[in-house]
Amino acid sequence: MGLHEFYKVEYLDEILFLDAFGKNLKRLRKERGLTQEQLAIDLDMEISQVSRIERGIINTSIGNVNAIAKVLKIEHKELFNFSD
Repeated sequence: MGLHEFYKVEYLDEILFLDAFGKNLKRLRKERGLTQEQLAIDLDMEISQVSRIERGIINTSIGNVNAIAKVLKIEHKELFNFSD
């Protein structure tokens, strides 16, 4: 595998990971009966940012992951409990 192919695989892996993380976050949020707006308010975050995280468009910070877990009242690892 050439260097270019390696980075392409890494990039695709990240896209799949972010997509799976976002879908899991959306599932967890809905299980708790929260809208994106309610979650955004509790996180002091724009609704559009919550939407982009859930759609796997952006890679959120570890600080945001910590805040999300606290708001959802879950262990951090639950946010990563998915198969990509």
